[in-house]
Amino acid sequence: MSAPDTASPSPAEGRVRFSCEGAVAHLVFDRPTARNAMSWRMYEEMAHVLAAIAADPAIRVAVLRGAGGKAFVAGTDIEQFRGFSGEDGLAYEAKVEHYMRLLEQVPVPTVAVVEGWAVGGGMAIANACDFRLATPGARFGVPIARTLGNCLSAANLRRLVATLGLGMVRRMLLAAETPTAEEMPPGYVAIHPAEELDAAVDALCARLAAHAPLTLRVTKQMLDRLAHRPGADDTDLVREIYGSADFREGVESFLAKRPAQWRGA
Repeated sequence: MSAPDTASPSPAEGRVRFSCEGAVAHLVFDRPTARNAMSWRMYEEMAHVLAAIAADPAIRVAVLRGAGGKAFVAGTDIEQFRGFSGEDGLAYEAKVEHYMRLLEQVPVPTVAVVEGWAVGGGMAIANACDFRLATPGARFGVPIARTLGNCLSAANLRRLVATLGLGMVRRMLLAAETPTAEEMPPGYVAIHPAEELDAAVDALCARLAAHAPLTLRVTKQMLDRLAHRPGADDTDLVREIYGSADFREGVESFLAKRPAQWRGA
């Protein structure tokens, strides 16, 4: 699959590269001279790529990674905040929320591969993914209390608290700490030596791509509903799964003791 049709950005703006290998989509934040800090252009390209992934039934997993091996994403490019007003801040946070919702709602499992720094906007992106793999010593955080002096939206704080817990969020936001991967809560990130990272990513993607795609999609939808509307109705999703050809195939293959042939329908 080719990347979405966008005009060529300047090297200073960076870009978001998109490619597919079989059932695995790869999204690469490519601005290594700025530790992959996100320009407005890169945010928009990320949105286009996520939409393309969501629209392609052949894709089963999406991997997000920073170029250069030194950072995942080191936040939003600070130069873009010059001259900001309160209204500009509201518009910016609304845009970030839009991009994070697009990422959360991608119908396939998402995997963030973190080498070096995932801070600010990079922390938000990695946190919105379903899985995180990192090299030893990779750092996560939102140290804005000692850098920019801005704040996060309530929506992004909710996401961080849901995945990290209130104590770690206070360390990141109030104490402006950037904990290492080793300090993150159990289960938040899988740590692999740099020389083993690619193999670990490939193994995880192969395992996820082999699972029933409808089960993965519906489970993600249910988790998203519960995160935003506790007690939300699930009858449409339950009906879809139990009425699917994949469910019938799963039952028959299990009873016949053979591998299931998932079709995503």
